[in-house]
Amino acid sequence: MIGFIVFGLVVGALARLVLPGKQHLSLVATLLIGLVGSVVGGVVANALGTGDIFELNFLGAVVAIIAAAVLILVIDRASAGRRGVGTRRGTRRRI
Repeated sequence: MIGFIVFGLVVGALARLVLPGKQHLSLVATLLIGLVGSVVGGVVANALGTGDIFELNFLGAVVAIIAAAVLILVIDRASAGRRGVGTRRGTRRRI
């Protein structure tokens, strides 16, 4: 279980590294995204017959990083509207 958590954190960190720009995610969010990516990678590797869901293998790790990166993009795009991305500093109206 501890290995799964550590691997999830590594996957989340690597997914953030392969994406350009700054993501506004906490360490806990990075860990959770990495854990989800790890499960997705394990399921894909299991479906392809290269390993078990909770078994560490190369294909599962690559798919986990890609899945986590896609998840980060989705979360970052969804939260971009709430942060006011694209507006100049000081020009956004405050209600």
